[in-house]
Amino acid sequence: GSTDVRSARARARARAATSTNKYMPSFVSTFTLAQSQSSPTTMKAVPILYRLASALLLLSPSASSFGPSRPGSIHRTKLGMVEDAKTSAAKTVEDPKKPDAGGADPPFHTQKFESFHTLGAGDGALQYRAVADWITLRKVHRPVAEMFHTAYFLQPGDASRPLTFVFNGGPGAASAYMHMGALGPRRVKLGATGTLPPPPTAVVDNDETWLGFTDLVFVDPIGTGFSRALDRSKKAREDEEGTGPQENPEFWDIDRDLDSLGEFIRRFLSAHGRWGSPTFLAGESYGGYRVAKLARRLQDGHGVGLNGAILISPALEVDALTGNDYDLAYWLETLPAYAATALHHRKGHHADPELDAVLRDAEAFARDDLARWLAMGDVLDPQEVERIAARMSDLIGIDAGLLRRSNGRLDSTTFVRELLRDERKLCGHYDASLTAIDPYPDRPTYQGPDPTLAAIDRYYTGAIHQHLHGTLGVESDLDYQLLRLDINKKWKDDQRKHVFDKTQGAMDDLRYGMSLNEHMKVFVCHGYYDLVTPYFHTERLVGLMKLTEDQKEKQMRTRHYKGGHMFYSWDASRKAFRDDIKQLYADATTSAE
Repeated sequence: GSTDVRSARARARARAATSTNKYMPSFVSTFTLAQSQSSPTTMKAVPILYRLASALLLLSPSASSFGPSRPGSIHRTKLGMVEDAKTSAAKTVEDPKKPDAGGADPPFHTQKFESFHTLGAGDGALQYRAVADWITLRKVHRPVAEMFHTAYFLQPGDASRPLTFVFNGGPGAASAYMHMGALGPRRVKLGATGTLPPPPTAVVDNDETWLGFTDLVFVDPIGTGFSRALDRSKKAREDEEGTGPQENPEFWDIDRDLDSLGEFIRRFLSAHGRWGSPTFLAGESYGGYRVAKLARRLQDGHGVGLNGAILISPALEVDALTGNDYDLAYWLETLPAYAATALHHRKGHHADPELDAVLRDAEAFARDDLARWLAMGDVLDPQEVERIAARMSDLIGIDAGLLRRSNGRLDSTTFVRELLRDERKLCGHYDASLTAIDPYPDRPTYQGPDPTLAAIDRYYTGAIHQHLHGTLGVESDLDYQLLRLDINKKWKDDQRKHVFDKTQGAMDDLRYGMSLNEHMKVFVCHGYYDLVTPYFHTERLVGLMKLTEDQKEKQMRTRHYKGGHMFYSWDASRKAFRDDIKQLYADATTSAE
């Protein structure tokens, strides 16, 4: 009620008036003393002075999301042991959030959870601090959203260490895939080549964590993970009585999403005193698109310089990732991935059975024979079509007759069903090395589960819940949202003002960022068996960037690994990936010095 609000405001005024530790100590104490000793005339000016000080205090870095924390009982835990959320994962619970200016509370009542852990043993053990927290996003001074993140800081703390912000894609995906699959101190346990074990989900120490050379911040964009924004529009408030609280869809837009991530990064750097840290971004899939766009926006807009941008299985020019009868890019870019998949499943006919040799042949074929067939269509001599179709069949293991009927345009949905049809198996779109039994082989279209994206959901859901609630002791009434297809369907591009406008790409922004900051390193990587964002998509685009020889040598690197979209689920690929990135950080931070 109003009494509670007045009490809360009184407590907030008392805390602000007695705060002499960090922000405006002399200013606050001066006007507090004046309030107690002044005459009735001067007392009239004190409320104005007080409100000014309170407003400044609210905009200070630590006040952007939470008040000061109380000292808590924090103890160390061994990640190799089974930890109980109530006893082993100690947490520091902060004071409830103070009412915001104008009496507006933050959208959700959230707390900060802090704990200390050890990864490994002996001289190589990593001691680190884990912080699971929310940061409040604002419009001017009003809170509009709470963005959840999990951060890891190697101990003892060092504000000059590299700091990496990590997010996944979708759009509509939380950061749990990168968090629990590749970069974090704990990971989900899968087979050596990404195969899926029987339930329940097991979580193990991650020997390939990046924590040895960078502090890590895993960010869940609004609507994913524990990040939320309530719709406080007039219509939403009117509808709330009947339907309950509504989420704010304004963040489900290309530009608003990027702005929210930029605001988060600025607030995090301020709250943790990390403006002096070498800063890196890492994003997977649509997260790679975000990284490419932020390579420009963070540096030319938010004032955050970048030492490195890491794009993992990125979707860079979205329009090129779907095919039609009148375009060439999609059909050319997927061909080498089809060839790699056919070789893995021992289909097709390859003169040299080594993967590198097959890929070289497939890339040359795509650029030459296939491009000519796709561009010329029926104008091409029929005998030449026969020859090209036969060569394509040898490379990708699909019947030449089907290729002729499709005029060389073979989409991934057809490929993943036809390649192993005689074995009644379907290949995965995200990792075509993985397969599933076709439950309905007599139906004209495939209606069973994809053996990759659909199958791994339960593993990462189990892993992130075990880790957050068990190891880190996070408590929240919110449901952790791993992947939201409803957000994906509602995603917008408000820059498209006309039906003929194309979807925003990301390559121009990446090129701009590289030109703006010649010290920024760019690392782009894929898995060979990824049919959703194929590696040749990046290779073709990089070849069109018009980079100088100096940029090619010093700034841009591309690497690809065995595996699919989440190639890091393969043990050997995850290790190679970690080693390549460790070298990238060494080069990026050395050049910065």
